[in-house]
Amino acid sequence: MIVKFPLIVLTFITFAVTAQTKMKKAEELIDKADPGWTIVEDWIKTAKNKVEVLPVDASKAKDALYKTQVTTRSSMGAIVFMTGGLLIDDGWIRILGSGNLKFNRTLPDWNKGKSFKEFGETPPFLLIADDAIGGFYLLNGGGLGTDVGKVYYFSPDNLEYEQLDITYSEFLGFCFNNDLDKFYEGNRWNGWRQEVSKLKGDEVFNFYPFLWSAEGSDINKSSRKIIPVQEQYSLNLDLRKQLGFDK
Repeated sequence: MIVKFPLIVLTFITFAVTAQTKMKKAEELIDKADPGWTIVEDWIKTAKNKVEVLPVDASKAKDALYKTQVTTRSSMGAIVFMTGGLLIDDGWIRILGSGNLKFNRTLPDWNKGKSFKEFGETPPFLLIADDAIGGFYLLNGGGLGTDVGKVYYFSPDNLEYEQLDITYSEFLGFCFNNDLDKFYEGNRWNGWRQEVSKLKGDEVFNFYPFLWSAEGSDINKSSRKIIPVQEQYSLNLDLRKQLGFDK
């Protein structure tokens, strides 16, 4: 998938360079002087694509921020602390925040057991978003390549980790303003919007034949069923191993 990204003002986000021995309290991570949400909110207001900001639960947001260990000055911290998550294009892309009944996953809890074992560890990557067809967006913490801080797409149509060469803030710009029909060309079926809009945030569509197979090249001819996103993520990883991608 080839895509051009618009220029966008960046907010600063980095991973810790060493494993943390002491986690900062949530209060230490809340930046009242220069909150990143002010900028993110402006981006949302001018977005070309539909963006739904899910209501936040204050106590859950504080807990999620503490577990994530990022400052609210960053765009990631802002989304974790100020939203239950973001739904893009009627829920086609789901950006992880602090959880909501409609999107019952938090960024830190979803990553635990996948990118790290215990909260406070330095993750080799972070799962930051996913889409309705079982694709996953990851922020590189060093485990995916030397381009730390850049976003990758774990694509269901080739099972590869595709370098998007964009930061987290630029990823938000991609979700808000990019031509998603073009990016997902060939992976949107007739009537997808109505079906996706009814999908829960912890569910995805599973396709057979698989999207990466020659037989699955026409998505309108594939059968599809709704499965838990956890099941799809595990399946993608297992298939990579079976196909010899991970040696």
